[in-house]
Amino acid sequence: MDTILVTGGAGYIGSFVCKALKAAGFTPVTYDNLSTGHKENVKWGPFVHGDLLDKEKLDQTIKFYKPVAVMHFAASALVVESVLNPAKYYENNVSTTVNLLESMRYHKVKSIVFSSTCATYGEPVKIPLSESHVQKPISPYGKSKRMVEMILEDYKLFGIEHAALRYFNAAGAALDGSLGEHHEVETHLIPLVIELALGKRDSFTIYGNDFPTKDGTALRDFIHVEDLADAHIKALIYLLQNKKSIQVNLGTGSGHSVLDIINGVEKHFNKKLNVKIASRREKEPCALIADNTKAKKILLFSCKHSDLKTIIKSAAKWHENLLKVKA
Repeated sequence: MDTILVTGGAGYIGSFVCKALKAAGFTPVTYDNLSTGHKENVKWGPFVHGDLLDKEKLDQTIKFYKPVAVMHFAASALVVESVLNPAKYYENNVSTTVNLLESMRYHKVKSIVFSSTCATYGEPVKIPLSESHVQKPISPYGKSKRMVEMILEDYKLFGIEHAALRYFNAAGAALDGSLGEHHEVETHLIPLVIELALGKRDSFTIYGNDFPTKDGTALRDFIHVEDLADAHIKALIYLLQNKKSIQVNLGTGSGHSVLDIINGVEKHFNKKLNVKIASRREKEPCALIADNTKAKKILLFSCKHSDLKTIIKSAAKWHENLLKVKA
């Protein structure tokens, strides 16, 4: 059974991918410093408590487990925080990746699946966003991910091929209730609105209701995390079989507005939520929607669970269970 090193495997998306790896016949080895991840999410393979800045620990881990590939999720991922503290993002997202690539190079690990983002595109020129769209990120977070994509291109010189997967909005929870989204500082739309419905918050603020959309609120492309995890397995197998780098968008190809999400959560819980309106945030895109044609063609990617009802239902169940555990 081939081993895959999964950096950040105790986090939201990383843990789902570990589960999918096990189901696909791989052994995931989670390497995580638990700064934002949760040890209880590590259920499908060995766990190494380590930081990517710890070169010696990283080197020992790769030497011991001999992975055939790496799946790299470990990163800081809050856009607003990145503006206030860019140094953290360039260290946690860029410097750590260089350490990882150097260790891979030394131990002759030739494949890496990288957790990138649609934030590398910056302000959309054309919707939906295709992989050929100009990449001009506007936040240190987006810039750090773009830098890593550029570094990955350089490391092809050493025979290391990559799949850069540019996510749109990961959402939802495991259909069997085993995993879900759990951040100490929550910034994502769907969990915030669900927490409001569950009484964990007093109100929710919509930033901008004057966008040129059907209801005036911003449009985003939400992909169920189970579908996202499946795409990672397909990307890994593609890399191992073809040994050829790819850059691929992962999204549904359609958008839901902020009000769509609020209305969906209200319908699920059968209650009216306390929602406020504020002015737009600076440089907030009207719409971020993926052109997923390439993923469908190259990875045979498809969305099985990404309808809004399934996303909200699975997330709501997860957050309800989380409240019970904490009670």
